[in-house]
Amino acid sequence: MPRSTVIAPAALALLVAASPAWSASVSSTVSQKASARCNVSTSGCTNNPGPYITINGELELGGVKAKIILTNNAKFTHVAAADVVADVDLIPEGDKLVFAKQPSRGGVGGNPWIYLQFNDCKGKDYTKPILLGRCVQGLSTGKADFDLPTGARMNVSGGECSNSPGPYITLDGELKLGGLGAKLILTNNAKFTHAASADVVIDIVLIEDGKSLTFHKQPSCGGAGGNPWIYVQFCDGKGDAFGSPILVGRCNKL
Repeated sequence: MPRSTVIAPAALALLVAASPAWSASVSSTVSQKASARCNVSTSGCTNNPGPYITINGELELGGVKAKIILTNNAKFTHVAAADVVADVDLIPEGDKLVFAKQPSRGGVGGNPWIYLQFNDCKGKDYTKPILLGRCVQGLSTGKADFDLPTGARMNVSGGECSNSPGPYITLDGELKLGGLGAKLILTNNAKFTHAASADVVIDIVLIEDGKSLTFHKQPSCGGAGGNPWIYVQFCDGKGDAFGSPILVGRCNKL
């Protein structure tokens, strides 16, 4: 006989209280600042079919914030003194993703020149080829700054709208990063301008396209009772807005 479960009235009331009174979703695509740093080391530079290569480094993110704005002004155009604003770090400024790769052995012997070019893993180059040096002479660090496309999807939920000092709000969601790839070019052409048929080009995925970073945040948003209008604005790690505030809706009509 199947077992049945009975929930006591007190426990049932607790479950109801834990459920959000309202919920809505917002999404946007932003371009956050990013900085890549890549160290390339080699061995067996004069060997056939070419040197062994190791790559390690990091991708430093400029950060993404969500600005939650609660206002009782139905004709909201800008933040006023009576509005409530909470800044939430979705990706903290300076957050780093590290990588270490050992790509296929290069097929150019004879102490080649080595170049590095960063890309988005989908055919778009972030930089021109960067000369790291000649294999046996040691290589410099490859560095680049660029805009990294980042997709943001966020669920905004909260408790009773008429509560004092205002509704409790929870943010759940994910950020999907654009990819970071590297193209290693090994050439014996001292006057290199572009990859030729005799050169070896090695494509490497450093950070996969669409890498997901999830978040769960509960910003302090008290102080705007009376069923406020709720807006979300995405900003960079320094607080500069990526775009205009996005209307989520009025608290009790979400």
